[in-house]
Amino acid sequence: MKQSCDTYFYEVARRLGVDRLSLTAKEFGLGKKVFRDIFDNEKKGLVPNTEWKKNALGKNWVLGETIITGIGQGFIQTTPIQLCLMTAQIANGGYKIYPKIVEKDENQYGDKFKPLHKKAQNVKIVQDAMFSSTNEVRGTSFRSRLNDPKYQFAGKTGTSQVKKITERDRELDLETSQIPYEERDHALYVAFGPYKNPRYALSIIIEHGGSGGTVAAPLAKELFKMIIDRHEIRKNYDNKKYLEI
Repeated sequence: MKQSCDTYFYEVARRLGVDRLSLTAKEFGLGKKVFRDIFDNEKKGLVPNTEWKKNALGKNWVLGETIITGIGQGFIQTTPIQLCLMTAQIANGGYKIYPKIVEKDENQYGDKFKPLHKKAQNVKIVQDAMFSSTNEVRGTSFRSRLNDPKYQFAGKTGTSQVKKITERDRELDLETSQIPYEERDHALYVAFGPYKNPRYALSIIIEHGGSGGTVAAPLAKELFKMIIDRHEIRKNYDNKKYLEI
């Protein structure tokens, strides 16, 4: 997970099978509307399984589709807010969150309810892997790390492929800047922080940006610095400490 090794995810998906993979993905917020009935145009996305393919396409599921589902390709569709919710629920130890849009501070963080996973240590493995991916050498977003524990965050890079890669494309091995804009991959990054006491989760998608580690993760670095500094300002405002200045 630290080095975003596709073959690792292929093997995990193969062992799980797509139906169990789909079940966990949905529990963590993928394939469902996040804000329920607030926005008519919110998309619910798609997390496929064997039953879905049979009903929607009239075909049986094949193993190769499980393999690519393990890295988020194939039939999977998701939204930035779903990725953010998933990340927040990983950050809090795997407890269900019902997000809200609020105008004032009252109950602004939402409520935590039932655990989403029977084994808390499994969620901890993912937390540690996201920390390693951002804060340890050879991690895919290591260059975007913040060493100060106040700002330190954990995240995971991603790349959303927008077209089929042909044999010719592989042979050319072009840099992102050499590829026509509309054919470039989307750059993804999800993160939570501060790592030791998580309060914030974010998801970043740069359309046709290329690599998540190169393009999206550096933005998270700047965002966490700003968000956490402003958290102190908001807290002082709530406590009316600004009156002591």
